Amino acid sequence: MKIGIIGAGQIGGNLTRRLAALGHKVFVANSRGPDTLSDLAAETGATAVSVPEAVRGVDLVVVTIPMKNIPSLPAGLFAETPDRVVVVDTGNYYPRQRDGRIEAIEAGLPESQWVAQQLGRPAIKAFNNIYARHLLESGRPKGTPGRIALPVSGDDQAAKAMVLKLVDELGFDGVDAGGLDESWRQHPGTPVYAKDYDAEGVRRALSEASKERRSEWSGTANSPGSFTSPA
Repeated sequence: MKIGIIGAGQIGGNLTRRLAALGHKVFVANSRGPDTLSDLAAETGATAVSVPEAVRGVDLVVVTIPMKNIPSLPAGLFAETPDRVVVVDTGNYYPRQRDGRIEAIEAGLPESQWVAQQLGRPAIKAFNNIYARHLLESGRPKGTPGRIALPVSGDDQAAKAMVLKLVDELGFDGVDAGGLDESWRQHPGTPVYAKDYDAEGVRRALSEASKERRSEWSGTANSPGSFTSPA
């Protein structure tokens, strides 16, 4: 499969490593340009490209950048990208630590619904609740007892099936977490966030989630601060 990855931070970098090692053709981009990705490209065999190039001629695009930077992506980025191309959002809203207040999310719009609106494309929510290091190191063969499971939310069943298959290839059990309106169940602060549960544990954690956003995951008038000193 041809996969574009926008963002080469911890999750984006490790997805590049894992997916390229699995034999996928990976095109990786960041905001600073392909010249800054030469080391990652040399390490993985991925192709460093510009952001617009990452959405051309691919089967799936992973958007894995800070939520505050989503509106700064090139206007009309997906305008010529066929509808069949699946878009995956891995992002999390960290208002006090990094992103500042996004009023629509504060008012209750699920994070990935907001991302989808900004991109002008439906999105699948995945890879947002796992530590980047675990994504790189903790994949196990199918059927392994205690295999880590990852929730996947989205409205397009065919697109979601493609992402669930990719999750399995990466060494994790995929759990269908419902439509994108239910993706709040895997937001920061919910029982499944940053947990290495198996499939049964993920389903239980999703069912126990509360839609109320706790204060530590809501922005303030002084937001953002930093991860060490949230504001």
